[in-house]
Amino acid sequence: MSAMKTPLQAFAETVQRRGKAVAMIQPLGGGRLREYNWLDIQNEALRMAAYLHSLNLPQGTNVALMSKNCAEWIIADLAIWMAGHVSVPLYPTLTSTSVRQIMEHSGAPVLFVGKLDVWEEARAGVPETVQCVAFSLAPDDARQRFPRWEELVSRHQPLADPADPDENATATIIYTSGTTGTPKGVMHSFRNFAVVGTKLVNVYNLVSSDRMISYLPLSHIAERAAVELALIYVGHEVFFAESLETFGEDIKRASPTLFFAVPRIWTKFYQKVNDAMPPAKLRRLLRIPILNRIIRKKILAAMGLDECRIALSGAAALSPEVIEWFNRLGLEILEVYGMTENMAWSHTTRSGDQKVGWVGTPNEGVECRIAEGGEIQVRSPGNMQGYYKDEAQTRDTFADGGWLKTGDVGEIDPKGRLRITGRVKEIFKSEKGKYIAPAPIENRLVSFPGIEQACVMGPGLPQPIALLNLSPEEQAKLDQSGREHYTQQLAALLARVNDELDAHERLHCLVVVSEAWAVENGMLTPTLKLKRNELEKCYADRVPGWSRSRGVVWG
Repeated sequence: MSAMKTPLQAFAETVQRRGKAVAMIQPLGGGRLREYNWLDIQNEALRMAAYLHSLNLPQGTNVALMSKNCAEWIIADLAIWMAGHVSVPLYPTLTSTSVRQIMEHSGAPVLFVGKLDVWEEARAGVPETVQCVAFSLAPDDARQRFPRWEELVSRHQPLADPADPDENATATIIYTSGTTGTPKGVMHSFRNFAVVGTKLVNVYNLVSSDRMISYLPLSHIAERAAVELALIYVGHEVFFAESLETFGEDIKRASPTLFFAVPRIWTKFYQKVNDAMPPAKLRRLLRIPILNRIIRKKILAAMGLDECRIALSGAAALSPEVIEWFNRLGLEILEVYGMTENMAWSHTTRSGDQKVGWVGTPNEGVECRIAEGGEIQVRSPGNMQGYYKDEAQTRDTFADGGWLKTGDVGEIDPKGRLRITGRVKEIFKSEKGKYIAPAPIENRLVSFPGIEQACVMGPGLPQPIALLNLSPEEQAKLDQSGREHYTQQLAALLARVNDELDAHERLHCLVVVSEAWAVENGMLTPTLKLKRNELEKCYADRVPGWSRSRGVVWG
C-alpha cells in the first residue's frame, strides 16, 4: 500500500480525531434537523455493512444507490465499502429506461432507495429480483414495500471486521450523464479516491472548521469529490439542502466557507440581485467608499455567502460578466475543470491567478497537452481504470502513454493556464465551411436576465442561430406589453454579442422557444447540460424556417 490513505482508512482516523464533533446536518422537514457526529456515522455505517454482509454476496458485488443528497447517502456509500463491495450511484432524476439500463448493465442485486421526487417513474425500471432498502427520507411507497434503513440498523450489530480494500480494487462505478447517448460506467479505484482526497485538502487549505452545503448530485463526480471526500479527509461540517423551495434558507443555515456551484446557480444569484437592484445603480453605490463594504456584505449575506472564503464554479464555462460582478462584491469565483473519467482531478484556478475565461493550471500530479486537432488531453493520477464491461471504448478514450482524450478543445497560455473553447463533437461547420464552437457564444447569452439556457445551432446554415429557454419567472412576467419590451432588450443583446464575434459566427436570430428544457423531458442531463442531439431532433423541422429570420423570434 502507498503512504496515502484509502477513504476507509481516512474515515477511521477522522472518527478517532473528531469523535463527537458534528459532521453532517440533515433537514427532516417541518423545520426539524438531525445532527450526526462522527461516531454516529461510523456506528450506522458498520451496522448497515453488517446487513449487506448477511446477504452473502460475493466480494466486490456492485451495490446501487439512488437518492437525492442526504446523510444516509454518504453513510450507505461507506457501508458498501466496509462490506467489501462496489458502490454504483444513480442520478435521482433518471427515467425508468435509464434506471433499468444501469441496473441491468451493472448487475447490482441491491438498491438503496432514498430521498426522491420521482420514485414512481424510477421504480418501473428496477428489476423484480433486486433487493431494495428504503432510507429514512425515502418516499412512503418505498418505505412500505422494502426493509427500512432504521430497522436494519437497529437489528444488526456493527460489523466486527470491516473490509480494508486494496488500493487497486474498484471502489465505485459512476455512470456518466450521457449528453450524447447511452451512459457509460466509469470505474474508479480506491487509489483514485486516496489521491484526490489527500491532494484536494492541500489545494484549498481545508480545515475542520470549514462548512459546506451539499445540493448538487452526489452521484456526480464533482460533488462526490468536493463534498464526500473533503468530509472524510478533513472532518469539517456538511449541511444538506432540504429542497429547491428551501434552498435560500438552507444555504443561510450552512453559511458555507466553501461553496461549489455550476454556472446556472451563479447566474441565478446574479440575475436575482439584478432584478432587485439594476446593475448601473449597484455600480454607483459601490463607488461610494462609506457604502461599499456595507452593500457588499449585505448582498452576499442575502445569498448566504458572506462567510465564503472559497467559491468554485465548474461543469461548464461561467460568463465573464458574472465573474466580474462577483469580483466587485469581493467574492472571487475560481473556475475549475475536470471530468468523471479523471475524477475531476485536472485543473484549478488559484486565488490571485484568475484569468477570466480560463480554468486554471494543472493540479498536482497532472499533465496537460493539446493534441493534433486542438483536443485537450490529460494525464492525471485520478484517471479512471476504464469503462465497465467496455474494453474497446476504454482503449479509444486513451492515447498512448495514458493520456485521457477529454473530447474538449482548448489552448494553453505561457503560464500553463487552460482555456476550453468547445467540444470536439459540438463544433460544426457553417454552410460556408467555417468552423463554429457553440459554447463560447452560448456563454455570452446565458448571463442575460431571464435566459435560463441557450443552444447555438447551425450545421449547414448560412449563419448560426441561437435557441433560448427562459426561466419560469421570466415567462410569468411576459404579458404582451412585457414581451415587447423584452424583445427590444433581446435585440440589443443580439447586436452586442454579434459585435464581439467573427463574421462567420454571427447569429442571424435569437429564437425564444416555448417548451421548457428539463431533465424530465430529456433535453438536459442530470447535471443540467444540454443534450444537443435531443434538441436538434426536437427542432429539426423548424430550424430551417427560423434561419431565414432576423432579430428576435418567438417560437
